[in-house]
Amino acid sequence: MKDLKFEQKRSLSRLEAADQLTALAAALREGGEAELDFGSGTLSLRIPDDLHSEMEIEIGNGEIELEIEFKWPTARKRAATAPAPTAPGAAAAATRKRTPAKPGRGDTGKAVKRAAAKK
Repeated sequence: MKDLKFEQKRSLSRLEAADQLTALAAALREGGEAELDFGSGTLSLRIPDDLHSEMEIEIGNGEIELEIEFKWPTARKRAATAPAPTAPGAAAAATRKRTPAKPGRGDTGKAVKRAAAKK
């Protein structure tokens, strides 16, 4: 179910259509809280900085249909928090598989030789 739906169908002159589009363009340009006058009432909208748009043109049956659609979420976006700075290589180290340390190549046998020498 939709939270709100406003629909208005009527015949307009070319100048009236231009006036409606001009008012909408001004509201989009300004952003924030916009009020659009629709003859019988006023519609108040919150318009964010980023929108999704679709434009559709259909020609057929002796008519041209032009649809312009703008979408945006009703909830305000939270400010993105930047991740805490890390030391170089820390991210790679954090993602590496943790395995027990193995003796290096040159170390093999040294501990055994030392232990044997002490006996």
